[in-house]
Amino acid sequence: MTTVNIALNDAYVLAFEVLRANGFSQPHADAIARNVTAGERDGCASHGLWRLLGIVETLRKGKVSPDAEPTIVDRAPAIVKADAHGAYSLCAYEQALPLLIEKARHCGIAALAINRCVHFSALFADVEPLTEVGLVGYACTPSHAWVAPAGGTQPLFGTNPIAFGWPRGDKPPFIFDMATSAAARGEIQLHQRAGKAIPEGWGIDSNGQPTTDPQAVLDGAMLTFGGHKGSALAAMVELFAGPLIGDMTSAESLAWDNGAGGLPYGGELILALDPARFLGDDAASHLERAETLFSGMQAQGARLPGERRYQARQQSEQQGLNLSRSLYDEICTLRK
Repeated sequence: MTTVNIALNDAYVLAFEVLRANGFSQPHADAIARNVTAGERDGCASHGLWRLLGIVETLRKGKVSPDAEPTIVDRAPAIVKADAHGAYSLCAYEQALPLLIEKARHCGIAALAINRCVHFSALFADVEPLTEVGLVGYACTPSHAWVAPAGGTQPLFGTNPIAFGWPRGDKPPFIFDMATSAAARGEIQLHQRAGKAIPEGWGIDSNGQPTTDPQAVLDGAMLTFGGHKGSALAAMVELFAGPLIGDMTSAESLAWDNGAGGLPYGGELILALDPARFLGDDAASHLERAETLFSGMQAQGARLPGERRYQARQQSEQQGLNLSRSLYDEICTLRK
């Protein structure tokens, strides 16, 4: 496969120019370009520059606002609400983040509900800023109804990712970001794009039969990880970031899309917890106990979640990004 090497800043500029050429306002283009560049930098191809194709397609189909200004509301002592007004979630999150942090510092725990947003980004990008200021973070969001519940054969849940972040001082934070489906939908789409089979257990065809054909799964249903356990977590995400915050479930999001094929529309819930408020003067000693846990994992040869992302980040910062020539050319055509 022919590849193109591109520096991180050049990747950002390319993404920004694509977004501006297609009508996104400067704030939205900047936030989205930074996000997809960071995903590519961290070795997360399913949420990297490839996402620009769907981001622009969703705009062209009239399913996202390119310039809506978010509204930030101080809803309660520990609750922030951000209305994205139909735009991508990133600007709403960035504008609401300072108030979320302030409330977490004051109350010990705070929640941010982002409503009426279109979502495409990896959730590690939403919890990492919390860990950078010493907070514990959690985020979740539904998507479109692409995933069958355990024991079922028809799509009902979204991929419904969950992310968790734990601060570690001057060390990279402990962060996991995982779909409650057996794989992210982007991974299946990348397999389909490359003409490769997917692993068994990722999905079923439209007749409910197991398959390794990515297109058959895209036309049928994805599966949750861990059977009924992943299914229960997926349902939790539907409730947390759907009815609890007054937004759509994955089935409602897909119905709203009405066959357009746009990216998911709905809400996101983010929680921030302050160890200093929970623990007071004992915070440092208890955070050190967490380091003992992490060391114990590594002593057995286990990899901490997020380690590969930070290794990929360091490499990308030094060596740039390697994109397939076909993807690079396809992205470049979007600038015209």
